[in-house]
Amino acid sequence: MEVEAKPGLTPAPDRLRVLDLLRFVAAIAVVTHHFTGVYWEPWGGDSRLIFPSLSPLTRLGYLGVDLFFVISGFVILMSAWGRRPGDFAVSRVSRLFPAYWFSVVLALVVITATGLSDGKQDILQRFFPNLTMLQEGLRAGSMENVYWSLWVELHFYALIMLLVWRGVTYARCMAFMAGWLLLGAFAMEGGLGTLTAILIPTYAPYFVAGMAFFLIYRFGSNLGPWLMVAICWALSVHHARQGVHPWQAWPGVQDWAIPAVITAIYLIFVLVATHRLDRIDWRGFTVAGAVTYPLYLIHQTVARPLIDRLYPALDGRLVLAIALATVLVAAYLVYRFIEDPAQRRMRAMLRNAADHIRSADPPTTAPAKRPAPAVSPR
Repeated sequence: MEVEAKPGLTPAPDRLRVLDLLRFVAAIAVVTHHFTGVYWEPWGGDSRLIFPSLSPLTRLGYLGVDLFFVISGFVILMSAWGRRPGDFAVSRVSRLFPAYWFSVVLALVVITATGLSDGKQDILQRFFPNLTMLQEGLRAGSMENVYWSLWVELHFYALIMLLVWRGVTYARCMAFMAGWLLLGAFAMEGGLGTLTAILIPTYAPYFVAGMAFFLIYRFGSNLGPWLMVAICWALSVHHARQGVHPWQAWPGVQDWAIPAVITAIYLIFVLVATHRLDRIDWRGFTVAGAVTYPLYLIHQTVARPLIDRLYPALDGRLVLAIALATVLVAAYLVYRFIEDPAQRRMRAMLRNAADHIRSADPPTTAPAKRPAPAVSPR
């Protein structure tokens, strides 16, 4: 029996500002990780040695991406509820591409002008595939390494589109989440590369957990989603501990610190799902959430030549402060003058296109029923 929304259940909110705050926290964690928590060429050396007192706080900042994925599971299910596939596609395309296209073009200009890049391939070889956001699947290399997470997000959108096409209900969500986790484990067990690539089993638990938290938030506490959360937590910790890259390794610390950070992410969402953080409703968090996406996309592109030019002529702490202030201002300008107006125009154009496509299809009519064949008595 499928569970639909009933009177008295929490309606889907227009905006949860606590999620805007969490988005911003996740972005700052990633930015400070790249600037101080891992070796980065613009400093001319290991930034962990340049900022010995700060780097212990930022070395695990890459787990901000994991927080992004949990937020995405929550928000995408919330936005997909009750929508048609075309409407869902319009919302995602108009949300992702304007700021992304700008960041790709900006990276081309900055890298060409300065010669500073994290990539090793020819810049034009990467530029054209990057415009499609499919470069990771094409193995063409990203203009900036942070783009990899967008490819993971696209996997999630493609999978949840199947749920939207079928029709989003509570029961179907539960079946979808359980099936995703199980099939992902089966694919890894059988060494099925294509299926593993589609189901992204190392990241699926974060998205599934976010979906389960939304079900709890909207429909109330239920053992089913809570069990799903517990399973996802265990899988998230397992995959995070297994997937540490050599340049992110922290011997003697990561074995307990990674589970601690992931557990903190899940506990925060327990509070979100049970409405204990609903009072966090300052409108300023909406702005912080809005600049998060461009901040994530452009922070390396903007800061790389700045740090390379200023350090070591200026003190490292001063250079870091200038870099952080610059990328925050740049992210706001991108949001205010490029992303927001472009999103509005693209959304309207895509809606018109979707309406035109629908109107071009003839209305479907049910086939005429044939009379049941007569059965002669024996």
